[in-house]
Amino acid sequence: MLDRSSAESVVSPTTVAKDRVVIRFAGDSGDGMQLTGDRFAAETATFGNDLSTLPNFPAEIRAPVGTLPGVSSFQLHFANYDILTPGDRPDVLVAMNPAALKANLADLPRGGVLIVNTDEFTKRNLTKVGYEDNPLEDESLSDFRVHAVAMATLTRGALEETGLSKKDAERAKNMFALGLLSWMYHRPHEGTERFLREKFATEPDIAEANILAFRAGHAYGETTESFAVTYEIAPAKLAPGRYRQITGNTALAYGIISAGQTTGLPVFLGSYPITPASDILHELSRHKAFDVTTFQAEDEIAGVGAALGASFGGALGVTTTSGPGMALKAETIGLAVALELPLLVIDVQRGGPSTGLPTKTEQADLLQAMYGRNGEAPLPIIAPQSPGDCFHAAVEAAAISVRYRTPVVVLSDGALANGSEPWQVPDASALEPVDPGFATEPNAPDGSGEFWPYLRDAETLARPWAIPGTPGLEHRVGGLEKADGRGSISYEPDNHDRMVRLRQAKVDAVPVPDLQPNDPSGRAEVLVLGWGSTYGPIEAGARRVRSAGRRVATAHLRHLNPMPRNLEEVLRAYQRVVVPEMNLGQLALLLRGRYGVEVHTHSKVSGLPFKAEELQHVILDHLDMVAAAAPTGMESSA
Repeated sequence: MLDRSSAESVVSPTTVAKDRVVIRFAGDSGDGMQLTGDRFAAETATFGNDLSTLPNFPAEIRAPVGTLPGVSSFQLHFANYDILTPGDRPDVLVAMNPAALKANLADLPRGGVLIVNTDEFTKRNLTKVGYEDNPLEDESLSDFRVHAVAMATLTRGALEETGLSKKDAERAKNMFALGLLSWMYHRPHEGTERFLREKFATEPDIAEANILAFRAGHAYGETTESFAVTYEIAPAKLAPGRYRQITGNTALAYGIISAGQTTGLPVFLGSYPITPASDILHELSRHKAFDVTTFQAEDEIAGVGAALGASFGGALGVTTTSGPGMALKAETIGLAVALELPLLVIDVQRGGPSTGLPTKTEQADLLQAMYGRNGEAPLPIIAPQSPGDCFHAAVEAAAISVRYRTPVVVLSDGALANGSEPWQVPDASALEPVDPGFATEPNAPDGSGEFWPYLRDAETLARPWAIPGTPGLEHRVGGLEKADGRGSISYEPDNHDRMVRLRQAKVDAVPVPDLQPNDPSGRAEVLVLGWGSTYGPIEAGARRVRSAGRRVATAHLRHLNPMPRNLEEVLRAYQRVVVPEMNLGQLALLLRGRYGVEVHTHSKVSGLPFKAEELQHVILDHLDMVAAAAPTGMESSA
């Protein structure tokens, strides 16, 4: 039943305390849903809740207005305790038009709150998405608590005195929606008003119009009888420290800057814009004060070539891309392996193949990162597990790259890149310094006074890094195989065999912490193993299983090459190993081939991350299989 009460009656709503809520803003790609969701998330972070977000962008740059391909959404999960995912289903859906309603309604559970912008429910817009009748006027939405709000009309009324045109005034309706939701959930508002004034500093009239619309939405909630309940979610109990909301891409950028400071090296980013990695380029370009140079190249190959050239010249060379760009960069990354120079390669994975799903997430580049170069070209691979962890992954990857003179791949993905969470700002003084150890004088062991560019460190097997132009340290580089030690070109079979094995041994020597399973009972028979952004959904699904009295262990691979040295021992300690991946089983394939263990794959390649509920059922199914296979009379994990 639709609630269409007048906005003129002043009411005193009931306030209900909750421990968590999931809100999804959805509308046309031009409705500002990403900005709306981001501002709500920012104020929620300021309030002190734990949070996790999931922006969902349309794949089309500008799909026809009001159509399903043009729907953009932003989902926010916030709580008074630590949470791990952006939530499975929204408790509240804000639909700005019929397309947004149709694209998202199936995710709204029975009894969920639906706030609809009635002004867009015209016959023309309904027809565009296949509605024969207006769902706001029949019984099709009777399972939900529907609030029909003429947001565009109310926004125009609030801005009538500003002199803005009807079209310009209606553009602020997303701020009306933000104000309404901010009232419903007692969110702070000072930060949003300050943000709008800063964002439109050169257009103060537009800034004030958006602020008026925001306040109008807040006032509408206070005065209408339509909303009889508001909600309070208390701040979460987080570890003491200074926090900020951060996305994975921003965290990667900050990690790269920090790596430049810890190594004492200038940072050079050679990059070509590509979704969903471009934000790293944008963010780094703002930080020239930290000795960061950004170069937007004409293509992916030029970007990585410039970064490798910068490394040869004594800088921390970095390149950022996504899966299609990794394919184009492959030869130059292989060159970096042969040259044995530092190079940080950030791959923010997206759906493929080819240009694939530019705005959607996937984990399908693992095998490409591991083997996607000609010849034997091993390199370390690190996969961050959360948006905030992207910072630490970048710092660690750069340290490994510099110490071991090797390119290192950081495998992020779209869900991490665009998602956000509270991030405890680290103490910069606690970050471990890394000495690049540049060669300064000849090192020939025969006392000849020559410089041998491939004479290796006994511990790391890294070769010396000599800045071009250093007197007495002249040497050549290039893709042809070099003689171990002297560094001259060599076609000798035995030398090539030795160099291939040395490069592999150098990667194998990178220290990786042992894998520590999370097994509260100590008696679990099923292990769920993940990597990358599957961390949150796997742990959230396991929490649900454990709360129901079942036993399950979880573990997460952050280092994918080399893998933890105790990994085989961990895998063989459980009757069944399950690996959920957003691909068709790439990690599972590696584990089967390397360790000869049976690994059960649960795959998803929909462009969307796993849901906790989905993995909860997967875990329960495997627990039931183990229980069914147990000999009669023996205790099972059930």
